[in-house]
Amino acid sequence: MFTKPKILLSWLVLLLSFASLFLSSWIILPPPNMSLLTLAVGAPEVSPWLLLLNSLSLLLSFFCIRRRQLQRLACIFSLIGLLICAWVLVNIPPTQIQMAKAMKQGLGENYLEQIPAQVRAKMQTHPFNLVNFVGGIPLGKTRHQKDIIFATPAGVPLKMEVYQPSEVGKYPAVVVIYGGAWQYGNPHANSEFNQYIANHGYTVFAIDYRHAPKYQFPTQLDDVRTALNFIRKHAAAYEADPERMVVIGRSAGAHLAMLAAYQPDAPPIRAVVNYYGPVNLPGGYKTPPFPDPINTRAVLKAFMGGSLEELPNQYQIASPINYLTHPLPPTLLIYGSRDNLVEARFGKKMYERLHDSGNTAVFLQIPWAEHAFDAVFNGVSNQLALYHTERFLAWALFKQ
Repeated sequence: MFTKPKILLSWLVLLLSFASLFLSSWIILPPPNMSLLTLAVGAPEVSPWLLLLNSLSLLLSFFCIRRRQLQRLACIFSLIGLLICAWVLVNIPPTQIQMAKAMKQGLGENYLEQIPAQVRAKMQTHPFNLVNFVGGIPLGKTRHQKDIIFATPAGVPLKMEVYQPSEVGKYPAVVVIYGGAWQYGNPHANSEFNQYIANHGYTVFAIDYRHAPKYQFPTQLDDVRTALNFIRKHAAAYEADPERMVVIGRSAGAHLAMLAAYQPDAPPIRAVVNYYGPVNLPGGYKTPPFPDPINTRAVLKAFMGGSLEELPNQYQIASPINYLTHPLPPTLLIYGSRDNLVEARFGKKMYERLHDSGNTAVFLQIPWAEHAFDAVFNGVSNQLALYHTERFLAWALFKQ
């Protein structure tokens, strides 16, 4: 007969197996709401840890469960979880091969040779590093300034944060625009990325903008353009080179980055980096994702001030894909295949339109990644994205 402690232990191991499978399942399941979106974003990024958790639960199932039926059930849970996690890890090498190929197709076979050796020496040497996954990506020492007011439109103070290399000098400027459905967020977002990039020889400006629904388009674009003009005017004070500037955005911030850089009267911008940003607002409104955890149409209505039927021209004006009538800065687009907020098909179409219009563009797609995958800075997807982003930045700003 089984004693009560052994029975309790068996059920605890079964619970662990189920919990491991539940967490792992969000690597492949589409999230129906914002709460589960968090799991869907994080699960693939920590898949090596989940692999270990499923392995542990499998071992415990063999040694700690004596009831045959419970043991079989726990093993099934653990094995399914293991297979899901292994799918991510097994796909890292082929994904990296495809991304490296896309970089060469977009920038040229020898694009890395155009980057000075001293710049290449500071880059990550591997697209995925298990040591960095466990211990974190080294950020290095930088100088950091906060709460710099660059404008006060309608009495609203707009602030920026500046990250600079530890040594005084003159560096290319990288302007970073945060996401948040145009409704929330602040310049301190993605601070690890900003510090990392600054440590690699750039002055990073993380800027703010007014939020919907109180302020609607084109207010956000106006604020970004104001920030770019401020940075150009005061570049010397922050040891930045105004003639070597790149704009990077995430999600809604990527939308604003592209719009600002693509304007016919935009200041000189060397390149744009778009992390999972909306590019075709009418298309996103007509065919929202399913499931739709963020309620895409409601977000667009709040941002634009009405529906597509009410404001068709405004939706067109607010779509970067409609600005391909003149030469544009080189553009790097990075999307996750499992993005349930901004589907990768829109990024792919944007890339095709850029390429067909004679503009330089690179499209990178990560098979297992959700929206905001880089929220886990040392996660699997962000390591791949960061590896190629820093090469794109160096090519755009340091190429000889």
